[in-house]
Amino acid sequence: MLTMLSVHPSRVPDLLEPDDMVVSPVLPVEQYVDGFGNLVARITAPAGILSLTGSTLIDDHGLVDRTNLEAAEHPVEDLPHEVLQFLLNSRYCEVDRLSATAVELFGWMPPGWSRVQAICNWVHYKVTFGYHHARASKTALDVYTERVGVCRDFQHLAITFCRALNIPARYATGYLGDIGVPARPPADFSAWFEVYLDGQWWTFDARNNIPRLGRVLMAVGRDASDVAITTSFGIANLIGFKVVSDVVDGLA
Repeated sequence: MLTMLSVHPSRVPDLLEPDDMVVSPVLPVEQYVDGFGNLVARITAPAGILSLTGSTLIDDHGLVDRTNLEAAEHPVEDLPHEVLQFLLNSRYCEVDRLSATAVELFGWMPPGWSRVQAICNWVHYKVTFGYHHARASKTALDVYTERVGVCRDFQHLAITFCRALNIPARYATGYLGDIGVPARPPADFSAWFEVYLDGQWWTFDARNNIPRLGRVLMAVGRDASDVAITTSFGIANLIGFKVVSDVVDGLA
């Protein structure tokens, strides 16, 4: 079994407590960094009940997601080599099948930050959120057709529209509590996406569609298939899980 339950290496300097995964029954845990820069834990699980738990404290800046309304798109020929993969089709993002739609909806808009925000606005208002709409096989094209989904579905559709317009976009997963917003249902792992503009990655969130605070990155990839919290090579049934993300003594 592979797990991605650790804080992303880019946030390790902010940790105030160890970010260790506790496995029950006690098993050897190996770690490595994958091709996207994510920290992955590897275990060999015996038959029976397996419990994975962890807790840490992180020093967050306490600011909402950064914005830059002047951030510009890059011509494809000027993009770094490592960014090009985030323009391509992936498991849940069928760029080729939604390219014509993306051009029709957003191709006429001025390139840059405002166009990405327009994509987020469209997805946010055209897709209805609901946990009962979750489906492991749902792709961006399915979301566009059905107009319902969970947070990862919102991001997949927005990512696909961006890539279809030659804007590099990658999927992100992590912690996003209800800090600074009205109370919500029990916490869950959250999904958002990042777009490459003006030489750096910027956070966008088609599900919530407002800058948020307390966002803690765990992993990035082409889509949800690259950042699954667990990947099992054999039968493994999820019995349940609980996520808590909250402020402690002014730290998020």
